[in-house]
Amino acid sequence: MTRTEVAIVGAAEAEVNWTTQLSAVDVMAVATHRALADAGLRVTDVDGVFAISPYFWMPSLTLAEYLGVQPRVSDSTNMGGASVVAHVGHAMRAIQAGACEVAVIAYASTQRSDTGRLVTGSDTLPYERPYGPLFPISSYALVAQRHMYEHGTTRGQLAQVAVTARKWASLNPSALKPEPITVNDVLASPLVSDPLRRLDCCLVSNGGGAVVVTTADRARRLPKTPVHVLGTGESHSHRHIAAMRDFTTTAAVACGAAAWEMAGRGPCDMDVVQIYDAFTINTIIGLEDLGFCPKGDGGRLIEAGTGPGSKLPVNTSGGGLAYCHPGMFGIFLLVETVRQLRGECGARQVPAARHGVAHAFGGVFSGHATVVLGSDA
Repeated sequence: MTRTEVAIVGAAEAEVNWTTQLSAVDVMAVATHRALADAGLRVTDVDGVFAISPYFWMPSLTLAEYLGVQPRVSDSTNMGGASVVAHVGHAMRAIQAGACEVAVIAYASTQRSDTGRLVTGSDTLPYERPYGPLFPISSYALVAQRHMYEHGTTRGQLAQVAVTARKWASLNPSALKPEPITVNDVLASPLVSDPLRRLDCCLVSNGGGAVVVTTADRARRLPKTPVHVLGTGESHSHRHIAAMRDFTTTAAVACGAAAWEMAGRGPCDMDVVQIYDAFTINTIIGLEDLGFCPKGDGGRLIEAGTGPGSKLPVNTSGGGLAYCHPGMFGIFLLVETVRQLRGECGARQVPAARHGVAHAFGGVFSGHATVVLGSDA
C-alpha cells in the first residue's frame, strides 16, 4: 500500500462544556456516533476500536462493549496526551495489514464536572516529591525557565501564545474562552508555578471526540471529502521530568522527522499547524522541534504572527488554552485539522488549506506523536 491509501473520513466532538450529566464512556460513544454519521458509516461497519481515557483500565474494551462492537483490532496504548495521535499510525498500519477496515479512534473525559480533578495514573519519583511539585505544571515551568535562560525567550512571548489562542477562539462558536486578552492580562494573572501564570495554563473542561479511519478506496465511496494520512511518527524519551536529558529539545524532533519523511512533505508545505498547547511553552517548543524554526527562535516566530490571517496559522480552534481541555487534548488536534482540510471551519477557515500537521505531547514532553494529513485535492 502507498501512504495515501488510508484516510480519515469522519470527525466529531461531544460535550465540550463546563458541565455535563454524561459519564466519560457516554461522551466517547456520543462522539463516536457523530463521527460515524459524519463519515456516512454505521456502528456495524466498525471492526477496529482505538480508545484512551484516564477513567478506564481497558478503554477500548469499555467503548467497544458500550457500542456493541466486537472488533478485530483493539488498542488502548497510553502515551498520555499523545495517545490518540499515535493511534492514527497504529490504525493506519492495521488497515494496511488487512487486520481491519473501519477504525474508530476516541477519547473523553468529564474532568470539569468531577470537581476539576485531573484523573490520571501520574506519579512523582521519590526524589522529586520533597520539592512539592504541582503535577504537571511545575515540570512544564522548569522547561519554560530553562528555555528562557538558554534562548532568551521572554515572558511576553509566552503570553503572546495565549493571546493568539484567544484570537482563534473568538472565531470558534464552540470555544469555551473566546473573550480577547492582552499580553498584560496574561502577565497580571496569578502566578501558579514560576514563570507560568494562570493564563499560561490550559482550560479544565469536559469533552471528547472521535475520528474514523478507513481505506482510501472505501473513502472515495463516502459522502464527504477524505483527508489522507500522509505520514505518522511517535517517540518517547523519558517518563518523569527528572529523567529529561535536555529541557529545551524533546523527542518531537525524532517523531516529527519520521512523519515528514513518510509524508514526503516538510514544515514549509503545511497550511495549518496544530500543537498540543497544555501550556504556552508547549507551542514554542513544538514549533522548534518540528522544524518550523531553529531552536531558540520559537518565541520570535510567535511574535511574528501565528494567528488569523498569518502565514503560519497555529492552533486554529483556540487550542487547549482557549477552546477546551478535558484532561487530554490530542483528539481535538485531529478533529480541527480534518475540518480545516475539508474547508468546514467557517470564520476561522484557513483559505485553500491542503496540508496540515497535528502534534501531541504526553506526560511532560515525554511521549510524542505526529500526524501529517492532506486533503483530497
